[in-house]
Amino acid sequence: MNLDSRAPSGLLEKKWDKHRFELKLVNPANKRKYTVIMVGSGLAGAGGAASLAELGYQVKCFCYQDSPRRAHSIAAQGGINAAKNYRNDGDSVFRLFYDTIKGGDFRAREANVYRLAQISVNIIYQCVALGVPFAREYGGLLDNRSIGGAQVSRTFYARGQTGQQLLLGAYQALERQIGLGTVQMFSRHEMLEVIVIDGRARGIVVRDLVTGDVETHVGDAVCLATGGYASVFHLSTNAKGCNATAVWRAHKKGAGFANPCFTQIHPTCIPVTGENQSKLTLMSESLRNDGRVWVPGTPGDRRPPNEIPEDERDYYLERMYPSFGNLAPRDIASRAAKRVCDEGRGVGPAGYGVYLDFADAIERLGEQAIREKYGNLFEMYERITDENPYRVPMRIYPASHYTMGGLWVDYNLMSTIPGVFVLGEANFSDHGANRLGASALMQGLADGYFVIPYAIGSYLAGVKPAAPADDHPEMRAAVTAVRDRLSTLLGIKGQRTPTAFHRELGRIMWEYCGMARNRSGLETALQKIPALREEFWQNLNVTGENAELNQALEVAGRVADFLELGELMCRDALAREESCGGHFREEYQTEEGEARRDDAGFCHVAVWEYTAPDRTPLRHQEPLVFENVQLATRSYK
Repeated sequence: MNLDSRAPSGLLEKKWDKHRFELKLVNPANKRKYTVIMVGSGLAGAGGAASLAELGYQVKCFCYQDSPRRAHSIAAQGGINAAKNYRNDGDSVFRLFYDTIKGGDFRAREANVYRLAQISVNIIYQCVALGVPFAREYGGLLDNRSIGGAQVSRTFYARGQTGQQLLLGAYQALERQIGLGTVQMFSRHEMLEVIVIDGRARGIVVRDLVTGDVETHVGDAVCLATGGYASVFHLSTNAKGCNATAVWRAHKKGAGFANPCFTQIHPTCIPVTGENQSKLTLMSESLRNDGRVWVPGTPGDRRPPNEIPEDERDYYLERMYPSFGNLAPRDIASRAAKRVCDEGRGVGPAGYGVYLDFADAIERLGEQAIREKYGNLFEMYERITDENPYRVPMRIYPASHYTMGGLWVDYNLMSTIPGVFVLGEANFSDHGANRLGASALMQGLADGYFVIPYAIGSYLAGVKPAAPADDHPEMRAAVTAVRDRLSTLLGIKGQRTPTAFHRELGRIMWEYCGMARNRSGLETALQKIPALREEFWQNLNVTGENAELNQALEVAGRVADFLELGELMCRDALAREESCGGHFREEYQTEEGEARRDDAGFCHVAVWEYTAPDRTPLRHQEPLVFENVQLATRSYK
């Protein structure tokens, strides 16, 4: 497996400009001869599809939702980072780059991260031009707030619904191109296979989720912008439909999967309330901008929070990490919450929760100011919990949220399959072992608006635009494989639903490959998951038929892929014998309980190559070279 990052040489701040000049171009008159397939319609997908169509390419865009507006990007709340230094508080492109590298525990590629920081400045201009209603100060300038892992205010926001507003901006750009006829939009279509001919991606196989028809669509390049795989844990902040099928299909066709064990636990979620809960709800990290996190100082203290005096409270993040306090990065804040709950100081019915308290901010700023900044989040919390967060503290606890791992890509966002490009959370490239808050929207829009238009042109300049015939052997084989898989799922006629298997897998993943991992637990998971997968293929019950709207069949296919991906995640976590970012191996920690990296042994990207159903995947390495920052112990104290 060739893992050439294709990162340009030269000065860090000049790499992207140099690279753009060196990329090959496609004549404007020739662009309309090429067809690009975009799978996914979130920020990366909609932004990329609109941008490529604006350049003149023919684009086919696919999503499994009934509208691109339902892409999960809509759920992002806190904001989007940009190194514009509006507050004159010391921010810069290099500081955003360094914060991101450090936040990822020095497990990301320098060139990609610096490019992201550079592009962040232009993203804001682009979004304002598209009409995104960012919050503004009294004088009309765009407002900023702080997010974890940074000591400057660089996060642009629209109350607690930044993702929704950014997605509507990208959606409008996409709809304009649909109206012009340069984009064909296929909603309620799910990609189930990549078509690879002569070593290059030439199309995809999709299932029409309304009729059940299996279709092929050909193109000159395939872009996957399908999000992350945190739903492997079953209970996560992701929408129920979020899945890993598209990237997993590409992986089994030859795309390397990088750092699958790098998953992020978000510290600010509404705690689990019952055994049959279907998902978890995120409370934006921006709430830690004004909220203070605390637990009772004494184990077993079950008094209502407003009855616990100030001197009997432990504001543990402020105590443990005085420099960053409540804005400590997500992985650190999550582990700290787990630690105090394990000590018996957790709050709520199950004892697995901590308080997020706004009393001081309301007293300092006034309730109306808090309503203006976070009102929709407070309303959402009250609707779910029936508690008024203006009067009593919120109860929060960590939950599975984001995945830093994903398909391996080079500097041009191309996977190890020529012609398969991977955008946004679906790739591994920009966050290392932990993502800082407000960086997901930044990466999705950077990849869609600013990177893929250059990168894909250089690839297409060397490809002749010729569609393979429908009866090409590889196309027939791909369609047959999809139909056989669907028939198998429908024909098992067992006793357990797809959701039952998903729930059991999620419990295994959370217990053994969640916030903390150890060798014994991971080895246990690597025994339990194959056994569960074997039962899945013998005892699954999918009701209904293929030739109809059949959501049980949709879920079954996704769970089948999660059962394979979950095993790879545990295998990757077992092989990485260090702690870094969101990957916390209990055997590798400092005396203070912080992560202990092994730079000599694991300063690399682990890339897994699929071999065969019954064979162990191969582990490859892309070394990480740091020329502009010094590898250092990550400290937020």
